Parts: sequence; structure tokens; C-alpha cells
Amino acid sequence: MEAQTEEAASRPGENGELREEQRNGTGGQDLRGVDGSLYSHARHMLESLLNKSMRIRMTDGRTLIGLFLCTDRDCNVILGSAQEYLKPTDSLAHGEPRVLGLAMIPGHHVVSIEVEVDSVSSPQYM
Repeated sequence: MEAQTEEAASRPGENGELREEQRNGTGGQDLRGVDGSLYSHARHMLESLLNKSMRIRMTDGRTLIGLFLCTDRDCNVILGSAQEYLKPTDSLAHGEPRVLGLAMIPGHHVVSIEVEVDSVSSPQYM
């Protein structure tokens, strides 16, 4: 009986549309915060990362390091004071970074995002 329920939960709803828990990736869990907002926890976490140094790896092998300034629903990210590091190759070791300044990284090019440890413990620009 549980297998049927689990199988039904993984199928789309009527007309092939995804149910709310499938769209938001919660698997049916209720993620409402104290104020009743579905995304309050995620929003609080994102706000706590503002002005922290982040390392973003991209699909083409480049790495960008800069201050997290903004994101949107498409997972595009804006970094301030960004520096670009090229993908290391056999013939070329890690060279000097290229200073980009303000950079926008399209969400579909993001492979991974890491928060730099030193930026979590020390306050950045206020």
C-alpha cells in the first residue's frame, strides 16, 4: 500500500502539471516559517549571506570569487568586487585572477556555490 502512495506522490497531477510540493522541491513537507510564509526560512538564509565572499564554479570551468549582492528566482547571482580564475590546465598553473568588478552569473551556468569561511566569521562592508 505504501508503494502505491509513494508512486502516486511522484507522478504529476491532472493535466501533467506538477503539484506544489513537486514544484518547490519540498516533497510534501511544510516549510512555512513562524510568520506563515512558505519561503521565510530560505529568505532569511539568503539575507544572512549578503555581503559574504562566495566562490562560484561555472559550467565552463571558470571560478568567480566576490561578494554576494543579489539573486533572483532564476538563480542568477550578482557578485561585487568579483575576480575570475580560469580553469587550470596542464600547461598553465593558477595564474593571476582577472578583476571583473560587478559580475552577473546566469543561474544555468552555476555548478556550485561556496561561502568563503573567513567571510562568515568576519563582518564585511556594512
